[in-house]
Amino acid sequence: MPDTDPAFLLRAAQFAAERHRDQRRKGSHAEPYINHPLSVATLLATVGGVEDVEVLAAALLHDTIEDTETRAEELVEHFSARVAELVLAVSDDKHLDKAERKRLQIEHAPQLPPAAQLIKLADKICNVDDVAQRPPNWPLARRREYLDWAAAVVAGCRGVNAALEARFDAVLAAGRVRLDSDPVE
Repeated sequence: MPDTDPAFLLRAAQFAAERHRDQRRKGSHAEPYINHPLSVATLLATVGGVEDVEVLAAALLHDTIEDTETRAEELVEHFSARVAELVLAVSDDKHLDKAERKRLQIEHAPQLPPAAQLIKLADKICNVDDVAQRPPNWPLARRREYLDWAAAVVAGCRGVNAALEARFDAVLAAGRVRLDSDPVE
């Protein structure tokens, strides 16, 4: 059983920061990557009302296996088997091509454990907001496709947390309005 005090979450944040230390987010702001997992975990706690420290720690660590050299065994060793399982559940297999990974996210979302669905939902909220507000250097059509794809993934997570779902719907709607008002390329 993990610690229930803040030290458990702080260790997860520090671990994620160390693993993502040389990464930047896509987009003109090129923010430090750690801002993203921090946003996902904060959204879970503040909007979703999530208090389970293992879920929050997994949110902080959700991209470590997918985007760094981190192994699941390390997450088990430093945190817990459940944290590692949640991170694995929301991680793409980078050996597959991008289109297949995206297809599998849609297909697998309804089968994810509810705690992993929470992380997936918060991740998509943050990503949709970023694509709409601080876009990567993507053409408008690609940004619209991303919003459509994210909506398809989230459709498989419906019923897990009404507040997060409402936030996703609001962010998606605002993102669509913003993209529709962008000048034609």
